[in-house]
Amino acid sequence: MTGISFEEIMFTIMSATQDTFRNYLGVEILAGKVEKKVDPVDSDVVGIVGVAGDRVGYIILAADSTAAVAIAKDLLMMDDPDEESIRDAIGELTNNIAGVFKTKYHEQYGSVALGLPLIVSGMLRTVSEAGHDQTGASSMNVQCKGVTIPFKSLDGRFALRVMVYM
Repeated sequence: MTGISFEEIMFTIMSATQDTFRNYLGVEILAGKVEKKVDPVDSDVVGIVGVAGDRVGYIILAADSTAAVAIAKDLLMMDDPDEESIRDAIGELTNNIAGVFKTKYHEQYGSVALGLPLIVSGMLRTVSEAGHDQTGASSMNVQCKGVTIPFKSLDGRFALRVMVYM
């Protein structure tokens, strides 16, 4: 497992995200420029799935409320999803992306285990930035290195970020 580069993991996540949107929502999404750093994320809905195995980390999907509602409408086939349905849809989508990642990763690299999806909202920031927030707002600190991959659908309905921390 030591021969597997982070870039290979990143490309596997990109493919898993695109496959999940194509298979579950019937939508083609394009990946934008990958940021090879951890930036603070302030988002309306964030799905997090832990990854364990030869590599340990997180797969995180962040969406604003507009994208989260559109995802819930399409994934759950609802006209007017409530907050719980929106959280469920983001959790399900994040879990599906992680599941596709797990399948591809296992086929190519070895064993992987996934945690249950956790849904949060608000600010995610690196531990090194802790204490810089003077507003007193609650936050979750992430202390792993990773990348942020923006995605957008061709029709513009879906814009989100998938982050990989390992």
